[in-house]
Order: sequence, then structure tokens, then C-alpha cells
Amino acid sequence: MHVRSRSVAVAAVLCCVSLALSAPASAQRKKKKQAVTAGAAKDTTAKPPIIPPQGTPKANPKPFSELITPKAKADSGLFNIYKLDDKVYFEISDSLLGRDILVVNRISKSAAGLRSFFYGYSGDQIGENVIRFEKGPNNRIFLKNVSYSEISKDSTQPMFNAVMNSNIQPIAAAFDIKAFSKENNGSIIDLTDYINGDNEILFFDQRMKMGLRLGGVQSDKSYIVDVRSYPINTEIKTVKTYSKSGAPGAPGFPPAAGGNATLELNSSLVLLPNVPMQPRYFDPRVGFFTTSVTDFDADPQGVKRLQMITRWRLEPKDEDLEKYKRGELVEPKKPIIFYIDPATPAKWRKYLIQGVNDWQTAFEQAGFKNAILAKMAPTAQEDSTWSLEDARFSAIVYKPSDIANASGPHVHDPRSGEILESHINWYHNVMRLLRNWYFVQCAPNDPRARTMEFDDELMGELIRFVSSHEVGHTLGLRHNFGSSSAYPVEKLRDKAWVEKNGHAPSIMDYARFNYVAQPEDSITGADLYPRINFYDKWAIEWGYREIPEAATAEAEKPILNKWTINRLKDKRYWFGTESNPDDPRSQNEDLGDNAMKASYYGIKNLQRIIPNLMAWTREPNEGYSNLGELYREITGQYSRYLGHVVKNVGGIYETPKTVEQEGAVYEAVPKATQQEAIKFLNQQLFITPKWLLDKDILQRTGNDATTVILARQEPILDRLLSTATLNKLLNASAMEGNNAYQATDMMNDLKKGIFSEVYTHKPIDIFRRNLQKVYVKNLTELLAPGGGSSLSGGMTIMFGSAPADPSRTDVSSIARAQLTTLRNEMRAAAAAMPDNMSRYHLTDLVQRITSALEPK
Repeated sequence: MHVRSRSVAVAAVLCCVSLALSAPASAQRKKKKQAVTAGAAKDTTAKPPIIPPQGTPKANPKPFSELITPKAKADSGLFNIYKLDDKVYFEISDSLLGRDILVVNRISKSAAGLRSFFYGYSGDQIGENVIRFEKGPNNRIFLKNVSYSEISKDSTQPMFNAVMNSNIQPIAAAFDIKAFSKENNGSIIDLTDYINGDNEILFFDQRMKMGLRLGGVQSDKSYIVDVRSYPINTEIKTVKTYSKSGAPGAPGFPPAAGGNATLELNSSLVLLPNVPMQPRYFDPRVGFFTTSVTDFDADPQGVKRLQMITRWRLEPKDEDLEKYKRGELVEPKKPIIFYIDPATPAKWRKYLIQGVNDWQTAFEQAGFKNAILAKMAPTAQEDSTWSLEDARFSAIVYKPSDIANASGPHVHDPRSGEILESHINWYHNVMRLLRNWYFVQCAPNDPRARTMEFDDELMGELIRFVSSHEVGHTLGLRHNFGSSSAYPVEKLRDKAWVEKNGHAPSIMDYARFNYVAQPEDSITGADLYPRINFYDKWAIEWGYREIPEAATAEAEKPILNKWTINRLKDKRYWFGTESNPDDPRSQNEDLGDNAMKASYYGIKNLQRIIPNLMAWTREPNEGYSNLGELYREITGQYSRYLGHVVKNVGGIYETPKTVEQEGAVYEAVPKATQQEAIKFLNQQLFITPKWLLDKDILQRTGNDATTVILARQEPILDRLLSTATLNKLLNASAMEGNNAYQATDMMNDLKKGIFSEVYTHKPIDIFRRNLQKVYVKNLTELLAPGGGSSLSGGMTIMFGSAPADPSRTDVSSIARAQLTTLRNEMRAAAAAMPDNMSRYHLTDLVQRITSALEPK
């Protein structure tokens, strides 16, 4: 998902279908800017065989008038549709044979009790395919499922035939030609049984079906609702009843009960452009979603994986092309339009529309005015043919769900990356998520946040920013988790500076709200919210500005590279991926160029909320569920700040570059920064954060103090004392010598903070005893082959994965030395401790260490 990290996940969540290119169409050769055509393997399986296949009788088409009688209801469009009695006939015109057609399948009405996490809601996409109709032997039409995974574009080379022969497209279904069209320029086939049945072309793909625990279709409880045809698409609506299994299905879905599930499904068959849009090659320095293909021509001595960005086709009108070249703003031939689902509560509609329209300024930087807009979907009285399921229309779909989320997927042409349409998923309960975020991050600065029900204006503005973020995804933009690292932390407290620059350069970052601002800074309202900003406008310009002088995607590369190198002289335009586990600049929910400073200010604001939490969450005649929920949000936010800090230890900066740029791509986080991070953790976490332990809150929510504290401390220790982190420190030392933060120094710095009572002979309270036990446990696990927490180590300085087995590196050696030293220090300190519990504790740890160092 795209509001709360889910990893496309989509994320994705967003399709990454394979892409193909081929030589320019002959009809386009006279144009200065060649259009790129695409095609999967053009196999010969549809040609009549020399010997007819056995057991397949030749179809005997009837005259058109005999099959399609005057009683038939006709509907013209992409396919002419004829409905007669209980039959549905499709007319496949000869001009459509061999054309690529995108099939997008969605749930239009969901089954009661079907939903699993983010799946199973009305409007959800459940499958996607590219198909092609071809004429076969014996008067038959074949439906082929087309793949764009491997290509060879030059048909004059031997490689072309080799690739084509290895990529025959599978025949998914075969249909007898029942009649030829009235004008004898098409074939009539009966799709009734195919639509009434169950197949992956028109309905659920197998993984989604497994995830929702759906079994076979029950034909006696399923039927065709309607089939409608439009100029470039045909819509098939069915009711399907599936058996349901209570057994576990695909990973990520919860168990479900058995029984039946009845859904209304919609399949959109959309004609793909005859001449695909010219693609634009992906650059890791600008964050776009991609579609990819293995090209056997691109590398003369191997194969190359080509990645093309996904984007809408925005082109100047023919009469405005010269104006566009001169730098004048022009309107595109076809703007991007989002329709607002009529089910959306009326009071939120204008904010969703504003969230879409706010992107207009970004497209102006790309040379287009009025390039994107939102409007209400027409009513049935205004346009009886308009449908939310119609693939020609993009929409923000309102979902009455308790899921606290929103997501912005899109459907694109797998041959070029052209985005064809998008259905943004807007779950009703996203408002609860927004309330909690804003309360925890902004209540000290904005009095409007100090309540359990925000006024409509505040909630509307928050909805607007989430709308803009999700629209960004539908424009092709990925999360830019590195954006916020461009701004100095102290500037985020400067009211005039924030008014001018915002608190992050990108709305595609998870930079949520300005939690660095302190009450005395007088920063409030819109200056606390994210905005479409410098990076977003640059990314849209990079992805959407036409380059008339470049006739191919390859010709665009040097031009785009120069643009990017020039822009990246300013940190505001840097893209930091959402998927790097090692670069502390690329983190979600963080702010500023220094996690320690930003987290310090964030914690100060949390400390302001805790004493007021009971009052601010109070609602008459209610219990303490609000208090419990917001207390969990505060402890979670505190943990998030700690996570921002700890990623600096063993961190590796990753800055993608082309050969024209100077400097390293991979660099260890500076020694001083890592030391600062450990010092912060010792002070803000390992010294017990008792400000979290408000007695009144704990007594009303059922939380116990030791669990609250240890749940914050243990994950941080797990990361610091993991084989991954320690190996990264060791590799950095191998590269940089004494300039690197040494693994032994990190261990010593931690030990001094966590075991300070051993040296001062002060009593060790229960919180510190628990912490010290976890520390010893983690170190002893590093002694055993294959032991220790591996966690996510990602890429090391030496560009290889760190060995998971600590005994194969210096990790176990360091752990053994630390345990030996610590055992000696605790033995000496135990007798000097002023209380029995401290002595018992140290004696216990000494025994644990001895058992690990000297196993029997």
C-alpha cells in the first residue's frame, strides 16, 4: 500500500509487467520522431496445417442472418456484441486479429465476509492479461495469452528467429466460427460458455484466488449480468459463486471459514494502441515505477534487461507543437482525468479533487497546462453509459472499509509503459490513520489536533495531502524516502524558511508532518503538512517533458542524463529509494539531515503529549479505548525515532551515478555520525525512558511498565548486535582503516552505557536488569556457528552479502572478547553492589556467560 508501508509492494502492488519493443511501423517512417511498435513472438501456429488435426471437426459457419436473427440485441463498439436468448456472441473484426488487447479484471461488488486485509473489496483488481485473437484452422478463432518477457527487434538477424521460436504464445481458448459478419469482414464466435466458466483470462488470477480461499465456480449459482461495448473497450459483468475453503491459502492472507462466496466481477477488454508510445528508459536517480524486458539485441555480447518507466501519454496538440518547442505552456491532446466515486461522502469530495488538481503546477514545469484534473463522476441522469468499471475512466474509488489505508495502483501497456488508467483505492478508515498521525506528531503545535474528532476543515486538508500522494503513484512516481534528508534539521524550526520550502522536498516521501517544530516556533496549519514540492515537479518534468529532437528512447538517454546531473547539484532533487535497508538517508517517517537531532525534537514533543494524553483523548460516556490506542501510537512513534537513529550504525550511503559524475556510489556513514547515534541511544533509550511510564495511563490501559520499555529496547539491540551490522562495520574498517567506526569501539561504547552501574556500583533497577540480560543473550548467540540475528544486512561496503554465520568472520571473536571482559568486570562488581537484587542479577549473568564461553 502507499500510505502505510506495505512493500509492493505494490508498493506494489503496482504492476511490473514485462515490456517489448520492435522496429518503427512503416506507416510512421516519414515522421521525424519515429514511434516504436511492439510485438510478442509472431509464431505460425495459427496457420492451417498440412494435415488437419485429428478429432477436431471443421466448423461450418452459418449465414449471418440465420445465426443473428432480428430478435438479437446488438451493441456496437470494440467488438460488436449480439445477445440472443441465453447466448452472447462476439464479432471479431478482421482488423482486430493479431491486435493486442489488455484485459483488466476487477471486483465490482464484493462478497460478504470475503475480505482479507487489503484484498477483496469492491473495485479491487484481481487479474490482468494481454490477449490476442488469431484465426486458426478448421474455421476456428484462437485466443492467445500474450507475454512480453523476451524480445529481439531486428528481424534480419538470426537471433530474431531464435527468440521468436522460443516464445510461442500459448493458446488459452479456441472457438468455432459460428458465422461471418454481415459485411464478411469479421467472424462471429460464441463466448457464452467461456464467460460462464472459470478462467484466469477474464476472472481471478490463481494467486488472488488462492489468497481469498476461493474454490471452483458453481455454475448453477453464476450468470452473465451484461456485456457492453464501447469504442476502445468492451465490458463484461458477471455474477460468480465460488466455493470457499477454510484451509490456509497464499501467504499473507488470514484463515477463513468455508461456505460459498458470491461476487459481481467486471472484465475490461481494452484495445492497446496500434503504435505503442515511445518508452523512456528508467534512471535509478529518478524514482519511477517500471516495466521491463530481456532484450537480446541491446548487448552484442550478452543479454540486457531494459527498464522503461510507466507514465501517461501526454503529447502537445499538433497545432501547438512549435509553441511547445519554444517553451510556451500548451494543453495536451488528452488530459489525465480522475472521477470521484459517487459513493464518496459529499464533504470530502472537494478535498480529493484538490489533491488531484494540485499536480497541475508540476505538469506546467513539464510544459503542459491543464494536464490533470478531477471531477465528480456523472450521475445516471447525466450519462447513463458512464460506469466506474469502464476501463476508459480513471477514478478515486471509495471503499467502506475498516482498513486504515489508501493506495494508488495503475494499469499500463506492457509494451511501452504507457499508463492507461488508474483506480485509486480510498478506504474509509484512512481518516483514523490520519487523526492518529497528526495527533502524535502535531498536537503540541496545533490545538486542533488535541481531540478525538477533528473538525472537517482539518480532516479535509489531511485528506487532500493523502490524495496528492496517491495520485503521485498513479502518475508513475515511487516513494522517495530520501527526499527529507536534503533539509537541515534546524531549518525545520524556522517559520519563514518552512513557509518557503516546506518540511520535505517531496510529497512522495513518507515525511508525514513536521514533528521537529516546537511550540515556541509558531509553525502551524499548512506549514505542518506535506506538499507537492521541488523533487515532485522535477520528477514529472523528467518523465513527461517531450524531447522532440530525440527520435528514440535510446536517443533520449544522453539528454536526460545531462538534465539529471545538473539537477543533482541541488540536494532537493535527490531520489532515495524506498527499498534500501542500509542507507539512513532513505527512511520512511523521518525528517531532516540528522536523525539524532530530528528524533530529539520529536521525543520532546511526545514528552509534551504524555501529561495531557488522558485529557486530550477523553470522550464523555466512553471508556479508555482512545487512551490505549493513542498511547500505542506514541510508543510506536518513539520506536520509529529510535529506528531512524540506529540505521546510521553500520550504515552505507548509496548514491547512484553515471560515469560522467564524480565520487563514490557506496560510502560508509562517517565515523562521527555513527558515534553520535550510539551516544543518542545510550541517552534516550538505554537510560530508561521513564517519561513513557505515566502511572495513570498504565493503570487505565493495562500496559505493564517493563514490557513497554523492553519492547522499545530489544529491537534496537537486536540490530546493533546482529551479524549484519557487525560485518558491515568490519568491512568498512577493511576499506577505510582507522577512519571507520570500529566494531570493537561500537561494542565498548554500548557496554559503557548499558552496564554503567557495574562501574559506578549503583543499584541496577528492573528495567536495566532486563536490558542487560538481552545484551548478554545477543552476545552469546554470536558465539555459536549460525547463531546471532542476521536481520537485513543488505549490501556491504565490499558489495557482497555479509556471511550469516558469525563464526566465519571476526564477529564471534569480538563477541567472545566482549563477554570475557564483561564477565571479569561483573565478578569484581558483584560484591560491591549495594542491594541483593543487583548482586543476584550480576551473578546470574556471570553464570550465563560462563556457560556460553565454556560449554560442557
